[in-house]
Amino acid sequence: MEINFYSVSGIFLILLLVIWLLRLALRLQKETAEITEMDKDRQSQQVSNLDKQQISRLVKRGRKKHTRLVNPPKNSATGIKTTLLSIAFTVIAIRANAQIPAGDNGVLTSPGMLIMLALVLLPIIAAVFFICIKLNSLVKKTRYQRLWKEAKYITEMVDCNDAFYEEMLKRKKALDFTLNNAELAGNQKPADEKGMVHNITEVNTIRFFASKRRAAKKHDVDQAVVKLIIWFLGTATFWLVVGTSIGEYLGIKFVSPDVDHVSWLSFGRLRPVHTNMVFWGWSSLAMIGLGYYVVTTVSNAAIFSIKKGYQTLVLLNTAVIAGSLSLMAGINNSGGEYREYTWPVMGLFALGIVITLINFIQTIASRKTKEIYISNWYIIAAMMFLTVIVTVGYIPWWQNGLGETIIQGYYMHQAVGMWFMLFNLGLIYYFLPQQLNTPIYSYSLGILAFWSQILFYTLIGTHHFIFSSIPWWLQTVAIVGSMGMLIPVFSGTTNFLMTFRGNYNKISRSYTLPFYLTGIIFYFTGSTQGTAEAFRSTNLVWHFTDFTVAHSHITMYGIIAFMLWACIYTLVPRLTGREPRQGLVGAHFWMALIGILFYTIPLMIGGTLKGMAWVQGKPFIDGLIMMAPYWLWRAIGGSLMWGSHLIFAWNMYTMVDTKTEAEIKQEIFERIEQADTLKVNPIA
Repeated sequence: MEINFYSVSGIFLILLLVIWLLRLALRLQKETAEITEMDKDRQSQQVSNLDKQQISRLVKRGRKKHTRLVNPPKNSATGIKTTLLSIAFTVIAIRANAQIPAGDNGVLTSPGMLIMLALVLLPIIAAVFFICIKLNSLVKKTRYQRLWKEAKYITEMVDCNDAFYEEMLKRKKALDFTLNNAELAGNQKPADEKGMVHNITEVNTIRFFASKRRAAKKHDVDQAVVKLIIWFLGTATFWLVVGTSIGEYLGIKFVSPDVDHVSWLSFGRLRPVHTNMVFWGWSSLAMIGLGYYVVTTVSNAAIFSIKKGYQTLVLLNTAVIAGSLSLMAGINNSGGEYREYTWPVMGLFALGIVITLINFIQTIASRKTKEIYISNWYIIAAMMFLTVIVTVGYIPWWQNGLGETIIQGYYMHQAVGMWFMLFNLGLIYYFLPQQLNTPIYSYSLGILAFWSQILFYTLIGTHHFIFSSIPWWLQTVAIVGSMGMLIPVFSGTTNFLMTFRGNYNKISRSYTLPFYLTGIIFYFTGSTQGTAEAFRSTNLVWHFTDFTVAHSHITMYGIIAFMLWACIYTLVPRLTGREPRQGLVGAHFWMALIGILFYTIPLMIGGTLKGMAWVQGKPFIDGLIMMAPYWLWRAIGGSLMWGSHLIFAWNMYTMVDTKTEAEIKQEIFERIEQADTLKVNPIA
């Protein structure tokens, strides 16, 4: 299995790099395509692609006599030749060196063969990666040169071509159009003076992806707050990719347990690294970053202290780094799921939460609105409960015998329900109505869900220890509390779905609403499933099986992750003015959704069969053998989920770091004006 895993992984990586290389080559070919003529239609398209600010700048520039026409600049295609030669050499190298030698299984699994394959694959991967980096830099440079030549062409046409300048004036008039309350008089000429028709193109190919509505335009938000939020979301995305990459590796170990024999890569050490990294690194950082926007927006007040925000950012990331390294080194709290971090590490995390709580409370205290919107109720309550949860979970006086068991049940369940769930519900109560452009269906249902969750969820931790040595009455209280959780779940789900009422037609035109709806559906099914697991009869079958693994992923992934992605795809384009490619957002959604279904459904089936076999008294090893095919499905589903996270990370990058052509052209026009003033080369 070792040779298969490493060789397939290497070939898969090379395939990804080659796809990237071909994509860059196509982009370079498009960018370096020679402009042979600039006819009237091309000129009109150039004008229609300019925004109002660029049009005004050019019209101001062109206020002089236009007497001559400047021929369009020519381009060269040398970049294409270089690119094609690079691709040819790369493909030849792959075909010449990536052959798998024939032989029996003994030869293939020998150490010498493994070393040889590593020596062959690593240089190939490094070479292709280096070519991709160089080609990516060339694509960016060529793109800038193309945009500069287009901008230079436009400025020369404005200076010298009367017809082009008249077209520019018409476009400016269209963009400056305002209603005069006489539009229905019928005395206007049939001309596009309102600027309603923009860059018309004919589609001669089959549409594969449905066209989605574009994100809202960039909002006027304090850039210091924007930078802080982007740092939180960026580091959260980093921990998502790293944490789930570890989870992907753990999934592979279920079907190939001897893939390595390194102590710090053992399942017992990596599993808590994976869970804590996605808990405290991905989910927590993303929630707090989004909270900095929601708390300030619904309070109509500036954040109290940007400095405190960065202090929290440093503390939380330091805690995740220190905790992950200590767990891999074998240093842990022992005996507590999800609280494997030692108390000094978790102390850093708790300090960051306390600083953020103070920052949020002081921001809300300075609000310009009379009422405190329900989102802030949920967010502040979640942070208050987390400080209590961490304190109770790490105080040493209760960590003895059955007391530690009871505290463990309290800690792990409150972290999920009173931190992640409560905080995310607060985010949804703001972002969902805002995205639907519809008020929340019932404020009263939101208040009912809030107080009933606080009442019942704090009681249910010990339903994980049914039939244990803890008091029978405490187990019964947990079961009753689990039943009571149907109240906030039903009221919250009803509130969200009724807010969707009359807006379901918007789902097909939006790339964010499917994430919201999926998170809401998982909120109902996953939470109700938790109630079903609490009964003694079902607990007897499902507990300590893979069913609970499926349940935890339905809640933390199906609910929390999908809700966070929905909020991020909603917010970031409004902060940066850039949105991801809609096809990639769709790929992220469907890979994550199909992946979680492939992951959880087989584990629930296999876990049920395993539990029934145990009840019948069958040997433990029989259950392990029976789970083999279900674990294979777990690995397949986990791989799809992991792949979707890589796409999400790329989408996050495009929303934050890449510049649009309009932004680049704006910079080019400014440089051209400065160059004309200083009489220097604008691209020197």
